[in-house]
This record gives sequence, C-alpha cells and structure tokens, in this order.
Amino acid sequence: MLKRQTSGSVVCPSCGRLVGVQEDVCPHCGRASPGLWGFSRVLQVLGQDVGFVKLIIGSCAVLYLLTLVTNPSGIGTGGAMSMLSPSSGSLFLFGASGAVPVFGYNRWWTILSASWLHGSLLHILFNMLWVRQLAPATARLYGPGRMMLIYIVSGAAGFLLSSTVGAYGNFLLPPFLRGANLTIGASASIFGLLGALVYFGRRGGSTALGQQAWTWAVVLFVFGFIMPGIDNFAHLGGFLGGYGMSRVLNPFKPEKVDHLLAALIGLVLTLAAILASLALGLPLVAR
Repeated sequence: MLKRQTSGSVVCPSCGRLVGVQEDVCPHCGRASPGLWGFSRVLQVLGQDVGFVKLIIGSCAVLYLLTLVTNPSGIGTGGAMSMLSPSSGSLFLFGASGAVPVFGYNRWWTILSASWLHGSLLHILFNMLWVRQLAPATARLYGPGRMMLIYIVSGAAGFLLSSTVGAYGNFLLPPFLRGANLTIGASASIFGLLGALVYFGRRGGSTALGQQAWTWAVVLFVFGFIMPGIDNFAHLGGFLGGYGMSRVLNPFKPEKVDHLLAALIGLVLTLAAILASLALGLPLVAR
C-alpha cells in the first residue's frame, strides 16, 4: 500500500478525476504533477488533510507535556482554567511570544513557535477541539497545503500584532484590550481558519458555512472580552491573517504542489523556531 506507484491511474487531489500517474499536468483542472510523483496513494492513506491535523494536535500535546516536565515544581494547580499550567519560564524557554520575548529579548521567531504552546489542560483541550473541527473543513475547501499555510501564517500574524501592541500601544488601551507581554496558544491560528472559512463563504463558496464561521468568530471574540487573560489582539491578528491569506491563495483555484511544499517549509521553519528558542533560552532561564 505504501509502495510508490509507477503506472496506471490515480485520483487528482484537486479535482477528484482520474489521471495517469505519470501525467505532468492534470488535463481536467491543470494541476501540476497530479500523481504526486507516484506517492498519491501513500498520501491518501494519511487522509484528505495529508495528516496535518494529527500533526498539529500531536505536536501541541507533546510540547505541552514537555513544558510541564521541564519545570515540575512550577506547574500550576489552581482553579479549573489554570489547572496543570506550565511555568512562565518553561513557556518562555520553548518559544512563547509577546512584547517581552519579541521586543525585550529580540526573540522575533517566537511568533512562529507560540501557536504550538498552551498554558493549561483546559487551554489545550479547548483549542484542539476547535482544530479538530475547523482544520479538516478548511483542508477540504482549500487543500491540505493551503490549510497548513493559513494555520502557520495567521498564527504568526496574530502574535506579531499582539506583541507589537503590547510593546508600544498598551498605554492607550483599556486592560481587556491590551497586547500581551507573554502569549501562547493555537487560538490565533484557529481564528485564521475561521477567517478562511468566512472568506470562502463571502466569495460564494458556501453562504451557510461562511455565516456559521462568522458566528463562531463573533462568539469567541465576545468570550475573549469577558474572560480575563485572553489575548484579543492575537485573535484579531489571526483572523485578519487567515482572511488575507485566503485572498492570496484563492480557494476557487486548484491547489498546487507548490502549496504543499510551502507548507512543509513553514513547518520546518516552525521547528527551527522552537529549537532556536530552546538553544538560546537555556542561558536566560538558567540565570
């Protein structure tokens, strides 16, 4: 099943029609390398999202556990919202973003790593439920590569906005609408997926889906204003980043192999950001 296919036909991942595995271009939709160099069936085994959803959830779970075991004595055991919360030092070490890391310590790459970190058990459970709900739907409409690009870029956009406002604009704003000094979580990327679904609906792809995504986004924005400790600017930046990326990627055109490669590059850069945070953060945390 996992063997490379060198002859016969496969289903084009963009238009769903049969093409020759050796075709350079799909004759139906124009997608380049529709047979994915003979590995189309291998990728189908991973599912329509090429395993990206499981990768997001699994990576966030592993990093959450690592932030806990790095400093067991600093684990929070307070109320429900802070139950099993990693210490601030652990989160900083693994790549938390915000005004302090980005502008205080010049750890600019943390806008990529922060989306994969979480601050409590409920935090990661709620966020992963939203990922499980929204990421497969976005992958079906945009393709797995473009979904992953939206997830990565919108998260970075959210944390860049929050960090910038936290560093330079907080004195102008009320407490519930301030940028963060230290911020983490997949919610910026989740809002990016919502922005992508809203854009798809507004462009005529599915009005009902777009309205549902917009309703979810509004409810979550309102929830963010009511609950303390919510990074509303990360949510706003993530939503705008996802909406903007959707305009660039255009879900009404077939996904290209380039999109999948760009998503893989984004994942490599994210991994590099986490490793850089660890390598450069150890001397700071050890002080």
